[in-house]
Amino acid sequence: MSDTPPVILAAEPGSFPHSVLAERHPAIIRQVRDAFPYGPDQHRALDALLENCTKGVVEPLPATAPDRAVWAAWGADEYTGRSWFDVPWLWSESWFYRQLLEAVGYFGSGPWQGIDPFRPFKLAELDAPETDEELAALDALDGRPADEQAAALLHGSLWGNRADLGFRLSDADAEGRDAVPGLVADDSAALWSLLDGADTLCLVADNAGRELVPDLLLIAHLLAQGRVRRAILHVKSYPYYVSDATTADVVDAVRRLTRAPGAAVDHGRRLWAAMADGSLTVRAHPFSCAPLPYEEMPDDLRAEFAGAALTVVKGDLNYRRLVGDRMWPPTTSFADVTACFPSPVAALRTLKSDVITGLAPATEAALVAAEGQRWRTGGTHALIQVRP
Repeated sequence: MSDTPPVILAAEPGSFPHSVLAERHPAIIRQVRDAFPYGPDQHRALDALLENCTKGVVEPLPATAPDRAVWAAWGADEYTGRSWFDVPWLWSESWFYRQLLEAVGYFGSGPWQGIDPFRPFKLAELDAPETDEELAALDALDGRPADEQAAALLHGSLWGNRADLGFRLSDADAEGRDAVPGLVADDSAALWSLLDGADTLCLVADNAGRELVPDLLLIAHLLAQGRVRRAILHVKSYPYYVSDATTADVVDAVRRLTRAPGAAVDHGRRLWAAMADGSLTVRAHPFSCAPLPYEEMPDDLRAEFAGAALTVVKGDLNYRRLVGDRMWPPTTSFADVTACFPSPVAALRTLKSDVITGLAPATEAALVAAEGQRWRTGGTHALIQVRP
């Protein structure tokens, strides 16, 4: 596109990206450090990462790292030696989580190999009373018209993003604030028109726990109603961004549903059966954890998305990767910035970062008049955007 704005950096003190690197990431390190009985080696590595990510420069992965060559292709060689604040924000955030896993031995050969450092927080969410309350609400939907159920589950999936653990670390009151009535953009009619007997739905998940559950409930409903023949759920290939969903988190969420009372258990059993017969498939492509926009996705992933009647992209990080992590004018065409995506695409997102496209001029003006620029990051606004 002409006049494409530059990618977002985190160098400006007081900016939202700067606060993530300077405040949120240290908080995450401390939280992970306290959540496990790690040994001295992990403690030293976490302390070193805390110092490095706030005051140091990008350092290369160990020579033995299994994905060293992949990260080199993703920009590690180019950014080595530069401040974390002076490289693209999307890249430095992703690099932080890769280095955090390195520090706790996730990719090593020792006893902590493969242990998700965020798992206690994800399981606590699934077991929280709030989850019971949300699942109990499914009983009230029983017997309602299918379209009404679908709309309720779509909005549950949309607003479930407010359960994002990483977001709550830096804004503890966010989830308790009332959601602003209405959406800053609502293309739900176009979304439903694409899911009318569709063959394949791809859903790119965002967070685990209390957000993944409504995503799964929506998939279960669409399969049961025959609105889609099969669903492909894309998750992260390893723990990422505190609460992003992995295959293990999908299994935990489905098990949670199968243990629930009332209508929830039927959804859980339906999902279990769908995974067994292939009508629900879980994918964990390595690019899911890439610090790059979807515009740069590899050919095999592009081909998979190209075969979908619709790809639903959930959450804030995936939105940034979909449109490009740039400070677009909010009225920039969503269709234009997603033109590279190989299938019809829908974004379901609560707003937790500065990136936004596709707003009507009057909507942007009203938001700025009411809140300044806080509406971009506060988590109290949401959108449903579709590019057919």
